[in-house]
Amino acid sequence: MDRYRALVARLNGQSVTVAVEELEIPPLEEGYVRVKVAYSSVNFKDALAVNPRSSIVKQYPHVPGIDLAGSVAASKDARFREGDAVLVTGYGLGVSAPGGYAEIATVPADWVVPLPAGLSPREAMAFGTAGFTAALSVAQLEEVGLSPAQGPVLVTGATGGVGSVAVSMLAGLGYDVTASSRKADAEAQSFLRGLGAQEILAPEALRLPEGKTLARERWAGAVDPVGGPLLRDVLGAVRYGGGVAVSGFTGGADYAASVYPFILRGVKLLGIDSVLCPMPERRRVWERMAGDLKPAGLLDAIAREAALEDLPGALAAISRGEMRGRVIVSL
Repeated sequence: MDRYRALVARLNGQSVTVAVEELEIPPLEEGYVRVKVAYSSVNFKDALAVNPRSSIVKQYPHVPGIDLAGSVAASKDARFREGDAVLVTGYGLGVSAPGGYAEIATVPADWVVPLPAGLSPREAMAFGTAGFTAALSVAQLEEVGLSPAQGPVLVTGATGGVGSVAVSMLAGLGYDVTASSRKADAEAQSFLRGLGAQEILAPEALRLPEGKTLARERWAGAVDPVGGPLLRDVLGAVRYGGGVAVSGFTGGADYAASVYPFILRGVKLLGIDSVLCPMPERRRVWERMAGDLKPAGLLDAIAREAALEDLPGALAAISRGEMRGRVIVSL
């Protein structure tokens, strides 16, 4: 096999077109691993990679896909052997380097994580980058003292990839989870209840009173993949000593707030970076994702499957905020 199928994004004037193409397998360099990809997944960042107004991809043609799971087809690094089950998320995958929307991916060995026992490649991509981000958020909140006994935990953007996995993880750990979503239809409500949410609130219900920077203390902690103005409202209602794990900006990159939550209530603002997360922490968190952070309904409740040919529609849907849960890409 000297060729493989991949979803290729090409810049044509002011637009980006995507189509499945056949590509040649490049030579394998020292320190690199060639992976036979079994699964990838759809993330918001993948939609940005095919958006001509975004600047995250510097050079086209390009193969998107910021995560993958599969087996080693060839290796020029002593840490990995042919047949090893592995996964890759973050670093430059699908951004500065060809990504996971391909039957074959050639990546630096330093990016590769051995697939933990207890996770299949399909389950790993039901998590994917979004699930890893959710797990990092939960782990870092626990590191600053969050526990189920402290009270309810808020998850914003709860029907999205990070949010839905976070709801399921937290509920599985015994937390009282409040889910916030702008999707108010009965199907979305049923989805969130099925993941374990005890209460569901619209973003409008989280707003601080007019002219106020603090509200009554409601949340022991929060997972926020939305950011933007909503972050101010969330911070203003976190209980004394609680934390907010921020991982995204689908609601915008800027927010106007005061320092009062930090200096009057000791609230901790935790930035979650799943891209360059150090490998020791990355491996620890993935091990937990195969253990106590693995939701019972990971594949049934959260994820559904798509093929390479389905990706243009899936990427358009996630960019419009219309995707619920996770979409696994089968290679």
